[in-house]
Amino acid sequence: MKFVKTVSLALVGTALALGGAVAQEKTVKIATEGAYAPWNFTGAGGKLEGFEIDLANDLCARMKVKCEIVAQDWDGIIPALNAKKYDAIMAGMSITDERKKVIDFAGPYANSPNGYLVAKNSDLAKMPGTGEAYNLTSQQAQAEKAIEATKPLLKGKTIGVQGSTIHSNFADKYLKGTAEIREYKTTEAHDLDLAAGRIDAVLADATAIIGTLEKPEFKDYALVGPSITGGMLGAGVGVGLRKDDAELKKAFNEAIQGAIKDGTVQKLSMKWFKIDTTPRS
Repeated sequence: MKFVKTVSLALVGTALALGGAVAQEKTVKIATEGAYAPWNFTGAGGKLEGFEIDLANDLCARMKVKCEIVAQDWDGIIPALNAKKYDAIMAGMSITDERKKVIDFAGPYANSPNGYLVAKNSDLAKMPGTGEAYNLTSQQAQAEKAIEATKPLLKGKTIGVQGSTIHSNFADKYLKGTAEIREYKTTEAHDLDLAAGRIDAVLADATAIIGTLEKPEFKDYALVGPSITGGMLGAGVGVGLRKDDAELKKAFNEAIQGAIKDGTVQKLSMKWFKIDTTPRS
C-alpha cells in the first residue's frame, strides 16, 4: 500500500497505526470528478465541495489520516487509480460487476435510484411510474415492466446521459431503438443542452437531478419516471480502490460503517440531497 508521504522517514517509523493498517502521519489521496453536483463539484474559488468531499474528510478523520482530495476527469478516473496517481476514488461511482473486474470497492456509502429530468410543459412530464420504486435485483419483472411502460412516451425522443456510467449502460440496454441516446462528458453538459432545448430529457441519478432542480434556471423542470435501483445499476456507491490495497479497503469499510451507524451519512445526505441515501442492508 503506497500513500503520499507527509512526514520524514524518521517520523514514519514512530507513527501510530490504525488497526495496524494506515499510518497516522500519512495522507490518503482521493480522486473525485469535481463536476457532479451535489455529490462533488468545484465551487467558488476552485474549492471542491459536495456530499463526497464532506464524507471523505469525515472518513479520513476516522482513519486518523490526512485527506488530499484532487479533481480528475471521469473518463480517466479508473486508469489513473490503477496507475497509482492516487489511492482511492470517491466520485459517485456505483459498485458494479463490470468495474469490479478492474478495481475493488469499499462500502457502499450511499444508494439512490435513477430518474428523468424533463420540462414540466413537455409530454414527458406525464411519464408513467413517477413516484414508484423498483429494484432490478429483487423485482426484475416488475422493474422491467415499469421501464417498458415509459417507452411509448420516449419513442423518438433524444435523451442525454453521461458517458461511461451506469446510466449510459442502462439506456443502451433498455432504450436503444426507442430513443436517441446522446452521451456527454459531464452531467453539467447534458443539463445545459436540456435547458437549450437540444435534447428532450436527461437520464441520471435522482440525487444529481435534485441538485439541478435547485438551480433557478431549472425551476420549470421536474424529476419523473420510475425510481430504479439494483441489477446493472449496481449495489450502491462506494470507494474505488486498487485490488491489492486490502488494508486500505478494511480501514475504509470500518470508517464507512461507523459513519453509517452514528448517523453521519444520513446527516450529510439530507444536507446535500434533501433525501436519505444511507445504504440499507
